[in-house]
Amino acid sequence: MIKVGTAGYSYADWVGPFYPQGTKPAEMLEYYSLYFSFVEVNSTYYHMPGLKLFEGLNRKTPDDFQFAVKLFGGFTHERNCGREEAEKFKYSLSPIIQSGKLSCILAQFPYSFHCNSAGYDYLKRLREHFPEQELCIEFRNREWIRKEVFDLLRKEDMGYVCVDEPGIRGLIGNVTAVTSRMAYLRLHGRNGEKWYSGEGAERYDYLYSGSELLEWVNRLREMDDESGITLVSFNNHPKGKAIENAKALMGYLGQV
Repeated sequence: MIKVGTAGYSYADWVGPFYPQGTKPAEMLEYYSLYFSFVEVNSTYYHMPGLKLFEGLNRKTPDDFQFAVKLFGGFTHERNCGREEAEKFKYSLSPIIQSGKLSCILAQFPYSFHCNSAGYDYLKRLREHFPEQELCIEFRNREWIRKEVFDLLRKEDMGYVCVDEPGIRGLIGNVTAVTSRMAYLRLHGRNGEKWYSGEGAERYDYLYSGSELLEWVNRLREMDDESGITLVSFNNHPKGKAIENAKALMGYLGQV
């Protein structure tokens, strides 16, 4: 099963391109769920979430809706969070865990997270903190693209997050692998010019062409053959480009 969606849904500049004029932020998810059955929650990276957030998300979505929730940056970037913070994070997610709407926790590590023994140990420790949840790992540093890493992810039952991003030296590139029952693709755009020099969302301001999306169709079907579920998330969110590309990909996959 391939579920296509976007990285986040609450963007002011989507009013017009996607949301009807006058749509309030509190109304966006219910409208979004009319077209998509999966979304990433990215606000949880910036601060530890509270229970009320996920009570609301659970209430506003249909039974077959799925969420991928980005892990708080204290675990992935500062790496100063431990078991106590993990328990708080899981407690906040409990409404969508209990309803079966949590597909996975997404741990996006920065380029500065290096492939060495300390990094291996940290991944194992992170798995110990979230033993019952699907845990998917996104690397940004190409050091991690090696057989031993994929073997480790399979052993620890952690998913590898495939990415589509600019072909800049050092980034992991469009490498595909399935290391758990969860296959995952995140499309960040190919705006190499702004990847490091752009401000804020500028790096993600990119609209995929039809031919660029078609590059992924057969690869996604192969990934799906190896997994229980395949998630596809468009992170090129400025001005609703993610919505346009997500709908187009669903069309290529025969889902609309």
